[in-house]
Amino acid sequence: MSSAAAHRPVLLDEVIRTLTLDRSGILLDCTVGLGGHAEAWLRAAPPTAGLIGLDVDEDNLRRARTRLEAFAPRVRLFQANFSEVRHVLEAADIRAVDAVLADLGVASTQLDDPARGLSFQVEGPLDMRLDPRLDRSAADLVNALDERELADLIYRYGEERYSRRIARRIVEARREERIETTTRLARLVAGAIPAPARHSRRGAHPATRTFQALRIAVNDELASLERLLKILPSILAVGGKAAIISFHSLEDRLVKHAFADWVGGGHASFLTKKPILPTAEETAANPRSRSAKLRAVQRTDAGTFGT
Repeated sequence: MSSAAAHRPVLLDEVIRTLTLDRSGILLDCTVGLGGHAEAWLRAAPPTAGLIGLDVDEDNLRRARTRLEAFAPRVRLFQANFSEVRHVLEAADIRAVDAVLADLGVASTQLDDPARGLSFQVEGPLDMRLDPRLDRSAADLVNALDERELADLIYRYGEERYSRRIARRIVEARREERIETTTRLARLVAGAIPAPARHSRRGAHPATRTFQALRIAVNDELASLERLLKILPSILAVGGKAAIISFHSLEDRLVKHAFADWVGGGHASFLTKKPILPTAEETAANPRSRSAKLRAVQRTDAGTFGT
């Protein structure tokens, strides 16, 4: 079994129930990844339903294309960031879609590939670029930002309370030698955090928040999400449904507030009054799903909103 076929997407059953269509339509999968959500949705949708899939990672698209071969006439895949969704739909000659999904998590194949530099558990280059076309790597940030900028980045995107101690340790270490690998950075971060704090993180590695912060900064993830949320209302058909899976509070806060604004303005209704969380069975089978939250809305009016 291929890694794509063996991979079970997060909150799969919940996504399919939320985005089920009772008529033909188009799903916009903003983060098609390995194609797991897309495949399940296509199987559950009417046989004339179509799918537009986006991903910044060419390797993900290749895997997804293979996985979705059985639905090939109904599927179009594009290498693009989801903030570029309007341009993709224009290229596909589509004005509005009937369902939208954005799974903001990183694919298991990306996390497990040492060459990506996303994991502190294995030796790899300090890269973290999900889109290989990006110019700036995590190593560039770690070795170029001044101490205050680095501390602010780690605090803002990682919500790391020891960000200043970590930044100080990094700056001291890079004076001796440029920081180029994931394992060296992970050791530096762990050494900067007081021992009692390291032991109180419920099994999470001390470098988790710092690595999250760098990955978000390298890939401009929050700004891309903000742009997507501004665009979504204008491309979602009346009656259309939008579902977003977030994995940390920074993402979830943006989604929560955007959806609340849509509903408060009379443009949409909640499909999930509270975020849907993984079951105990899912988190046991896939520990990486434990922080996932699914929020969803349905467009209810034909008024103009969004950009």
